[in-house]
Amino acid sequence: MQTPVNPFKKALAERRPQIGLWQGLASAYSAEICAGAGFDWLLIDGEHAPNDLNSVLQQAQAIAAYPGTHAVARIPLGHGHVGQMLIKQYLDLGIQTLLVPLVDTPEQAREIVRCMRYPPQGVRGMGGARASRWGRYPNYPTEANGQVCLLVQAETQQAMDNLDAIAAVEGVDGVFIGPADLSASMGHVGNAAHPEVQAAIEDGIARINRAGKAAGILTPAEPQARRYLELGALFVAVGLDNNLLAKASAALAAKFKGTTAPAAQGGNPY
Repeated sequence: MQTPVNPFKKALAERRPQIGLWQGLASAYSAEICAGAGFDWLLIDGEHAPNDLNSVLQQAQAIAAYPGTHAVARIPLGHGHVGQMLIKQYLDLGIQTLLVPLVDTPEQAREIVRCMRYPPQGVRGMGGARASRWGRYPNYPTEANGQVCLLVQAETQQAMDNLDAIAAVEGVDGVFIGPADLSASMGHVGNAAHPEVQAAIEDGIARINRAGKAAGILTPAEPQARRYLELGALFVAVGLDNNLLAKASAALAAKFKGTTAPAAQGGNPY
């Protein structure tokens, strides 16, 4: 059996936009529903959702039944806490693409690259477990490094100051700009739509593209999502499962009760 090619990484390298959806419900059942919707990628959130290794695995297994959709997982680390052990565990589950939050410096990015790769390019422990299908991919130890995909999050003013150096790190495939945390870091808590924040995002997308890397972002607002795609963002999450459920359920209840559906007033849709 051949080590699977990472279709998401291949698409980014070929500059093909990938449309995704955030998975915050921590449920394999809802992940399977969303996997059948036709998105290019689904983000299993280990940072802001109540996921553990078992629930991440279950969602990845559900998504794997839909070949057109790629599972990306966000690990619960950041601000210099690289987490070699946790990165190894996520990769051993068979997750090929990781999103790492709060990467502020190129030094942090380089260390994450090392943690994702087997020697001699890195320090990943020589296991593999489900990722190698328990040894049924005989070339996995020598081919895995070429198929892992690293997306780092730039979501502080420090990260934006260091953005060119972070994007230049070999082994970083993409840089995801986090609007909510970035807005807080810039002094506009809860207001990612502030003109200063949006200017920083647009400048960031341009700088990431100049470095030859893929730029990514999340927004449930369709006009913003289309704007970011026009600016050259390559992996864009256009909604969140929990946000979709909250809005649709409130609207349905309001329709039958003759009331107005409660609307979120600003805040963070995570």
